[in-house]
Amino acid sequence: MTKSQGWLALILALAIGSVLVLRSLPLSLGLDLRGGTQLTLLIKPAGTIKKIEPTKLEAVKDVLERRVNGLGVSEATVTTSGDDRIVVQLPGVQDPRRAAEVLGTTAMLEFRAQKPGTEQEMTGLMRLKRLLEAKIDQLTGTGKAESVQDDSLKDLLKTLDIKSSSDASELDQLKAILLDTNRRIVSLFEPPAFTGTHLIDAGRQQQPNSQAWEVTLRFDRVGGDEFAALTKSIAGTNRLLGIMLDGRSISEASVGPQFATAGITGGAASITGQFSAEQARDLEVQLRGGALPLPVEIVENRSVGPTLGAENVRNSLVAAILGIVLVGIFMVVIYRLPGFVAVLALCLYALFNLAVYALIPVTLTLPGIAGFILSVGMAVDANILIFERTKEELQDGNSLFRSVDVGFSRAFSSIFDGHITTLISCAALAWLGTGLVRGFAVTLAVGVVLSLFTALTCSRTLLRLVLSYPALRRPEFFLGSPTQP
Repeated sequence: MTKSQGWLALILALAIGSVLVLRSLPLSLGLDLRGGTQLTLLIKPAGTIKKIEPTKLEAVKDVLERRVNGLGVSEATVTTSGDDRIVVQLPGVQDPRRAAEVLGTTAMLEFRAQKPGTEQEMTGLMRLKRLLEAKIDQLTGTGKAESVQDDSLKDLLKTLDIKSSSDASELDQLKAILLDTNRRIVSLFEPPAFTGTHLIDAGRQQQPNSQAWEVTLRFDRVGGDEFAALTKSIAGTNRLLGIMLDGRSISEASVGPQFATAGITGGAASITGQFSAEQARDLEVQLRGGALPLPVEIVENRSVGPTLGAENVRNSLVAAILGIVLVGIFMVVIYRLPGFVAVLALCLYALFNLAVYALIPVTLTLPGIAGFILSVGMAVDANILIFERTKEELQDGNSLFRSVDVGFSRAFSSIFDGHITTLISCAALAWLGTGLVRGFAVTLAVGVVLSLFTALTCSRTLLRLVLSYPALRRPEFFLGSPTQP
């Protein structure tokens, strides 16, 4: 009995540990259970690339994965779909617009010097840009924008010969003018001196004595030298240093005369553009993730509400509990006392399963729950094989103790072979499948391994515990009727 007591102590310890794990580590729920956002991105050929090769597809996927990680979304998945599509699932994200802006932009960073002789026009456009942004903030009620005099704005538009459409609303007119103003500002800069390919890190910090944020940049050695040379060329002049993202100017900075000798050295810079904390974080995520090697287009933007996710969780739990209850009733009716032992083993099996899901962690989805329920069937099947072998031994006239031991040993090879073949199928699904199919394979594989453990260890230990009580050593509890001599 010493060996059986050791196994019993181990099982109790695992059960207690599983409960503690589930209390401290909540289960990770996927998009279909938790709600969130799903984006489907179409990768488009560009330049000399006429066809999307698998290597380019993986390169785009890698960049998107880095951006998703930067967003801080837990249990997010990025998977390829076909030859030119990538599906991004963001559980818990209920703002698909922001996710689309962060993931769908190319994020090509460029550093440009202002063209000589454009100082006066640049001054007017920069002033107009500030007035437009302030007026838009004033109309939308965002930020702490100061009041903008309409007359000064109209005078500046007239001076710069910028006209607006009278058909659109005032806010739409201002946004269109701001877009045109940004295009004009970009046209006043020279071609890129260098790009963000030499960027090795990006961060963000709040500006001193201000509510605005800035994005910090750090370059490699080559990038640091190019940045120093660029800033040296415009230091002390009235020309500005333009920082462009995807052809859009996000910051225009002057370089003081103190940098005329060597430029700004040290391989670091900052982007100041009156960013909010959220804008600075989004820009940091894009720059850290790197530029997309090919342009992408968001062809589907689907939002799954938390209500639908809660309904899926409820329905899945009902299905799982109902399935286990029906299986338990079947086992007790057909196999009597061993069936009751099998139900206890199945409860332990379910507890161990959920604990492993929380530890790995496994992101539970509807197909994943289906894999779990299917693995319950595998666990029951293993117990049925054992109990049928045990009944055969009892019918041959063997004692209960010997029948139980022989039943387990004779059923082992069949159980082991069946579980191994299922694991091979799970490996193939996990290797070749994507997304939800892979989730199904993982949950099923975990369940199959634990099924083997509970069938051969928990069930045997519990049966030996039952047989230690003389009142329960009755053949009819195992056969349904007394054995014939």
